[in-house]
Amino acid sequence: MTLPAEFHDIAKRVNNWGRWGTDDEIGTLNLITEEVVRGAAAEIRSGRRVPLALPLKEDGVQVGMIPGRINPLHTMVQINQELFGPGTVACSDDAVSMGLQAGTHWDALTHVSHSGRIYNGRPAGTITAHGRAEFSGIDKATPIVSRGVLLDVARAKGLERLPGDHAVTPADLAEAEEFGRVAVRPGDIVLVRTGQIQVYLAGDKHGYGFPSPGLSVRTPEWFHARDVAAVANDTLTFEIFPPEIENLWLPVHALDLVEMGMHQGQNWDLEKLSTACAEENRYAFLLSAMPEPFVGGTGTPVAPVAIL
Repeated sequence: MTLPAEFHDIAKRVNNWGRWGTDDEIGTLNLITEEVVRGAAAEIRSGRRVPLALPLKEDGVQVGMIPGRINPLHTMVQINQELFGPGTVACSDDAVSMGLQAGTHWDALTHVSHSGRIYNGRPAGTITAHGRAEFSGIDKATPIVSRGVLLDVARAKGLERLPGDHAVTPADLAEAEEFGRVAVRPGDIVLVRTGQIQVYLAGDKHGYGFPSPGLSVRTPEWFHARDVAAVANDTLTFEIFPPEIENLWLPVHALDLVEMGMHQGQNWDLEKLSTACAEENRYAFLLSAMPEPFVGGTGTPVAPVAIL
């Protein structure tokens, strides 16, 4: 099944291929300039630090829907072992095997492709089993530290959580922007709260993933018009699932990652941040969300921290 004309029309309007040169591998992260970071640092007032990552554990968010994306398998490889002989200092070590996008994570620009292409028009065939992502792997991402903005869509509507069939539209984003009395600026990292993570935190892993509110196929144009550097939210699939357009699967992924070159994040716990922003009556902050630099990786775990 080919992608519909509607998708290709949006793709043309948000396409950033060549905007930062034909050799570019980081897309909209180019928008996080030194000036933007200085402005982000100025958002710190109380010094309150809010962690946004889910705990990494064997009973995590993955339920087997995506083949191979396993929850962390944590193994102790040595326990109180006296490596240099009896009576010497003893060491404990452990190892982990996991899907890089199993928990709170960033998607690299190579996470999806469409029509045989990845970001900046490169062939999807540059991703191989042995070479991994030759271009735009997560290790190529520059430091993801910028001004963060919480668009609390659920709270703006007076809800704890959006219904499972709610596609977050540009109008919803604008409503949350107005609710928070904050304006999204070029280079910002936007965090969109739906409240869906509450389902997982309550123990319903299957209900967390399906059905799920998420971003509408209309939102990439909103982010593109505002020169947003990256977007993350509190859902498993990022975009509404099942899709709003029948049989058009993961169109927002394709528009964000492939066409726009915008990194996106999933499984971010925005509950404590929602509370903190409401208590301090401000919705902008310094956000540190450094990707783990797995060479050639198509995604990476991340432990983001918002500093108010």
